Amino acid sequence: MEIDPSLPEHIVRRDFIKKLAAASTAAWMTGEPRAIWAKTGEAVTHPPAKADACILLWMAGGMAAPDTFDPKGYLPFEKGLEVKKMLSTFPAINTAVDGIKICQGLENIAQVMDRGTLIRSAVQPDLGSILHSRHQYHWHTGYVPPQTVACPHIGAWMAKVLGPRNTVMPPFINIGQRLEGVGESEELKAFTTAGFFGSEFGPMNLPYPEEAAQSVKPPKGMDAQRFANRDKLLRKLVDQSPNRELMSDYQQQSMLRSMDNAYRLLSAKEREAFDITLEPKESYAKYDTGRFGRGCLLARRLIEAGTRFVEVTTEYVPFFQWDTHKDGHTTIEALHKEIDLPISQLVRDLEAKGLLDRTLIVIASEFSRDALMEGKPGSNANDQTTFKVDALTEMKHYGLHRHFTGGTSVVMFGGGVKKGHLYGETADERPLIATKNPVSVMDLHATIMTAMGISPKTEFSIEGRPFYVTEDGKGKAVMDVFA
Repeated sequence: MEIDPSLPEHIVRRDFIKKLAAASTAAWMTGEPRAIWAKTGEAVTHPPAKADACILLWMAGGMAAPDTFDPKGYLPFEKGLEVKKMLSTFPAINTAVDGIKICQGLENIAQVMDRGTLIRSAVQPDLGSILHSRHQYHWHTGYVPPQTVACPHIGAWMAKVLGPRNTVMPPFINIGQRLEGVGESEELKAFTTAGFFGSEFGPMNLPYPEEAAQSVKPPKGMDAQRFANRDKLLRKLVDQSPNRELMSDYQQQSMLRSMDNAYRLLSAKEREAFDITLEPKESYAKYDTGRFGRGCLLARRLIEAGTRFVEVTTEYVPFFQWDTHKDGHTTIEALHKEIDLPISQLVRDLEAKGLLDRTLIVIASEFSRDALMEGKPGSNANDQTTFKVDALTEMKHYGLHRHFTGGTSVVMFGGGVKKGHLYGETADERPLIATKNPVSVMDLHATIMTAMGISPKTEFSIEGRPFYVTEDGKGKAVMDVFA
């Protein structure tokens, strides 16, 4: 769908929400999605899996690559500094790999760069009006919204195709993102689902990692028998719902199976994985930098217990965290402190436990940022920055405030990727576009799926329509990033 960039942002968003809502409703009415090979008898050839589990560390809001993993020319804040000369607002530092530098403030991640691959040439399409929710939907599902079907999140694809690693543990868990009471909540809900795959493959949402243990316990003051009775009543309500005619038999049974899975977890020893207070104090302290840091700790514990896919997000809220429309440098300086130690500790801990080789960690964001350009060269997207100055007069101007889709960084650890490897590059001078080995969202998804042992051509039939794990099955894995 093409979006008219001349339309006001609120109109574009309103139309977007209506179409997403229609697709979500349609998902409840769809029948069972069937693997194409199940119909044809010719099984798809999946690549050998390099990883059994995946952790997506989502820098929600647009992580500025020049201020994190792709440092450019640095000039400190000074009144009168011309904005056009502002490329990076943090100096470059050395890493454990000769020839790879990242930005000051990420010293701990710098010391584990010898365990992973840094992709500097990820690119995003020009979607007309650059809305965070549209680009996040695209990144998480592989499809540009809105679609006529509710597209599954990549975590749901892994849950569906690969199944659980441990039948007690939810295969897909989402940590750190509130889906109620925050800006653009409906758009966030639209891609944080299993779509047409059904509820059993959707995420268990844990907005607050420190409260995760409560999510796997019966409500306070409720004994086991009373809880069992309530469970039976809930199942009856699902079966007799006045909206029953809007739900296919498959979708209803999928919901009931998800309830079975949740009920089974309540009495399993694995539920201790959700309680981060059981972590030794010294270990806990290394992750205790904020909600994201504690989310990384929870993710590690869940992977140890057998979860297939975990997403940990810094949380998307408009004009918050990485959505730096003002005070960019100051905000990112605080974010460095929040993400640096937990990410590095996650890598070190999984390595020490012998799990890193079979766990793919991905650090990513919906796009990067630039001081001058909205979108990329040739884009006619509306400039959404909250102020326009030619020279710095206040500290709030110091930072990269515009949405930039021409060159973005992605970091991968474990999961069969090369160690201490740099792939792709961006220009040293503005525009900071990918100049070598650009990687599209489609091909990035193909790379992640290939690492997990899923063919990028994996296909299901939905109401007679083929639907692929990468758009039209055309994604090509970047094999150069694998050892």
